[in-house]
Amino acid sequence: MKIRPVTPSIGAEITDVHLGEASRDAERFAPIRAALLKHKVLFFRGQDITRAEHVAFAKRFGPLEDHPVLGSDPDHPGLVLIHRSDNKHSYENTYHCDGLWRPTPPLGSVLRCIECPEIGGDTIWVNMVQAHDELPEEIKQKIAKLRAKASIEHSFGAVMPMEARLKLGQDHPPVEHPVVRTHPETGEKVLYVGSFTTHFVNYSTPENVRHGIDKTPGAALLLNYLLSRATIPEYQVRWSWQPGDVVVWDNRSTQHYALNDYWPAPRKMERAGIVGDVPY
Repeated sequence: MKIRPVTPSIGAEITDVHLGEASRDAERFAPIRAALLKHKVLFFRGQDITRAEHVAFAKRFGPLEDHPVLGSDPDHPGLVLIHRSDNKHSYENTYHCDGLWRPTPPLGSVLRCIECPEIGGDTIWVNMVQAHDELPEEIKQKIAKLRAKASIEHSFGAVMPMEARLKLGQDHPPVEHPVVRTHPETGEKVLYVGSFTTHFVNYSTPENVRHGIDKTPGAALLLNYLLSRATIPEYQVRWSWQPGDVVVWDNRSTQHYALNDYWPAPRKMERAGIVGDVPY
């Protein structure tokens, strides 16, 4: 097994390993898991694996989760089929970490390319540890104890009829997470807001608000600034897909953005999301 960093900040390509075999062999799997904690996203070219092997490999990291909107393959629970061929709309072309709207967002994901356009359809991942570490000190102090709400209703629900959108919001009410979370395995501090984030819940304090303009506009400006950190190129890695590619990422320390620049060409991906823990 060979591990080659792709950028100085994030990402490594791993060669000379078959993920089907790694799904059955703890010794082959162990260095992959260690590399994920170090590099945050791992790239594997030309993986000829079955859906069953895809699921088995992902389960090495932990139990898999379903998705309330996208569902999963009935023969392989936990495997979400993201097949785009007849609709230009995309939910993924925003900087986000998966499932921020869950009380326990995913640990990570294993995404496999089935079919992709000849040009376009790349995905970007972002090192949100570095995005936090390089914040100005006064901003770090300001956000250290802030908490924010995240919701699925204003993203996936936005294109639904009103009754379906309201039911989605009732079934999955907004959740509250720290703006800066601690990675449970590495201890790193992570900037933990993304496109599912709606607002701060404890910003309006005497320290932050002196006049009305400090309250809602002030909080929104700060949130937008934090969201913009994901767009800094020095924190990013970009991957051009080929059929058979598999990418594994740590959803706790990264965000990603799937470019929606390929329609009407088809793009078929399959993702296994791994159950995570409560951020703190």
